[in-house]
Amino acid sequence: MITKADKNVVRKKRHARVRAKLTGTTTRPRLNVYRSNTHIYAQVIDDTNSVTLASASTLDKDFSLDSKGNVEAAKQVGELVAKRAIEKGVKSVVFDRGGYLYHGRIKALAEAAREAGLEF
Repeated sequence: MITKADKNVVRKKRHARVRAKLTGTTTRPRLNVYRSNTHIYAQVIDDTNSVTLASASTLDKDFSLDSKGNVEAAKQVGELVAKRAIEKGVKSVVFDRGGYLYHGRIKALAEAAREAGLEF
């Protein structure tokens, strides 16, 4: 039987493997996603300067939905982070799914960010 702790260990190993190959540059920063059971977070990070350019989460004041751990919330966070990144002059990003499978909330966030104008 696989426990939640085992799933997180596997996710962290997968994330480390991906991060070894993925870095955000000044011209093309990294869109990082973290998901918990209750919230979802997204950051646009320039790894060369170690700077977070834009961020959004379900904990933001601009967030309007009551339920924060579902696909609709992920879509809204994706739109919000894309809007904030474009305001900072970032059009193209590298997508870092944080070791999570590209499905459900992660997929919804990515597609909403694409629709809002980010290219990846």
